[in-house]
Amino acid sequence: MHTCDSLLSSLLAGAHDEALAALYALDGSPASLDAARQRAVHVVQAFQEAFRPGDAPSALFSGPGRTEIGGNHTDHQHGRVLCGSVDLDMLACAAPNGLGVVRFVSQGYPALEIDLNDLAPKQEEQNTSAALVRGVAAKIKELGYPLSGFDACAVSTVLSGSGLSSSAAYETLVGNIFNHFCCGDKLDPVTIAKIGQYAENVYFGKPCGLMDQMGSSVGGAVSIDFHDPADPVVERADFDFSQSGHVLCIVDTASSHGDLTDDYADITREMGAVAAYFGKQFLRDVPEADFRSALPALRRACGDRAVLRALHYYDDDRRAVAEAQALKAGDFSRFLALVNASGISSALHLQNTWSIAAPRQQAIPVALAIGRELLGEAGAIRVHGGGFAGTIQAFVPLEKLESFRAGMEALLGEGKCHILHIRPKGGCVVVA
Repeated sequence: MHTCDSLLSSLLAGAHDEALAALYALDGSPASLDAARQRAVHVVQAFQEAFRPGDAPSALFSGPGRTEIGGNHTDHQHGRVLCGSVDLDMLACAAPNGLGVVRFVSQGYPALEIDLNDLAPKQEEQNTSAALVRGVAAKIKELGYPLSGFDACAVSTVLSGSGLSSSAAYETLVGNIFNHFCCGDKLDPVTIAKIGQYAENVYFGKPCGLMDQMGSSVGGAVSIDFHDPADPVVERADFDFSQSGHVLCIVDTASSHGDLTDDYADITREMGAVAAYFGKQFLRDVPEADFRSALPALRRACGDRAVLRALHYYDDDRRAVAEAQALKAGDFSRFLALVNASGISSALHLQNTWSIAAPRQQAIPVALAIGRELLGEAGAIRVHGGGFAGTIQAFVPLEKLESFRAGMEALLGEGKCHILHIRPKGGCVVVA
């Protein structure tokens, strides 16, 4: 157990370098480890300045961002996905305060204070961090654990608007702090993910699925089957990405998600229309053979785009499973081929790389086209996340990394190509 002072001195002495390296120095470089150590020191010092914690037991916590690897728009149809945690995260120093309140400072944002005796959802808190903290606390109390207050100070490297899910990272971070101080670290990562989803659905006001939270909380590459969304089947697809000879790049196309609600909603609506033709709510409940035998009638009843999007669902649902299997078998070439196939299907069948409302703005297809030219026959590239705007994802061979980054940034602007790693550990106590 550390006080804040002893935590700081042990970090400066390098006593926690192994723990930091496992999360933040996945490229094996001394520079990455040094940067991670400096960041951890910074957050402890910021915590000291904000709260003056004295001798309270202090610890470091992490909630990582996540990336969607396979299964593009399959989760809302109760399908299968493959996602992974990344080495960009929210890092917090926290300590019990004995006050029955949570006081949370996130650098760059207003401080918040949550009374743990008042955990009802609040309309005025929707779409705020306070709602997420209150929701996580409420669910943990509902599970039978006694709540106690704490102070926390957090910094974040999760890229805004990147599709890496900063809200899930925050929920995972807060869940791990409560788990450590109030639950004796008894909550497993899947439970913490479900708690985060509850907070986002009920308190934050966003009806999200569970992929984001699972990817952040469980860690590594994670295969998830949403046939029963209340109790998804979660399986790690253990693979050492650091030995693959490839680096994960998330490329910001500098295109806005604004005014795209209808585009996203149309995917769900059209897939749902195909399911409804068979008297079902979700495509997962429609046998693919029935779908294919009814194609002529479906074209007339639902339209061609709906048929194509349903076709993407069935294919990408299978691919997400095959991608996980390829990783577990150590067949990275097969994995890359499947990622490329998923990207082609998203562009041609799902049609989520640009909005028909703004045909002159096709930043994602342009970035994909130039990215493929830069990669040649190597690596893999696809739209990332919901699509229509935002980011693309590429697995880039190390020998092509500098030319790929230079080419992407020549097209899109400096700092638009971000080099990430799939980190093997999800939400956690970094140093206790």
